[in-house]
Amino acid sequence: MNFFKDMFSSPPRGAAAAKKPIPPEEDAVLEKVAQKVIQWRMAVPAILFLESIKPLNYIGAQTMVFFEPLVQSVFSFKDYDTLRIALERRENIENLLQKIEAHDALLYKKEKLYRKKFKQERKKWTWYQRYLGIKRPRIEITPEELAAMDAPDKKKKVDGGDNTGPSAS
Repeated sequence: MNFFKDMFSSPPRGAAAAKKPIPPEEDAVLEKVAQKVIQWRMAVPAILFLESIKPLNYIGAQTMVFFEPLVQSVFSFKDYDTLRIALERRENIENLLQKIEAHDALLYKKEKLYRKKFKQERKKWTWYQRYLGIKRPRIEITPEELAAMDAPDKKKKVDGGDNTGPSAS
């Protein structure tokens, strides 16, 4: 009876903090997976899928063991075993989710800055470039510009209760 109680009970809170950190090779594989998900623009489906299978992560990892001969014969994945071992632990699924969300937020900022720069560049075009869309400028985004997006703009001042415009009352 005590065996089943130990098997299905969650560890105490102190034990969760005492767990060892993620090995660097597993962290690198999770980083690769997160980058591929963002590259394919599948962040939302990946997050929904990972959140839904989080309670079944060990069973999913064992399914990966079952399909390993088939996958290894068709594809040559060097990191398949490392990914399988990483997905056996629930905290790694949460870690993967956080990596995907961080990369997705960065991609969103880059796209927003690209659209802003493209709009500014398009104003410089001649009339036939504007209407025919012939010229596609090469727009580069530097890390300094991304950091500047995060910094609060000093020109835009938001006052809480001081309305200088016409009142609605």
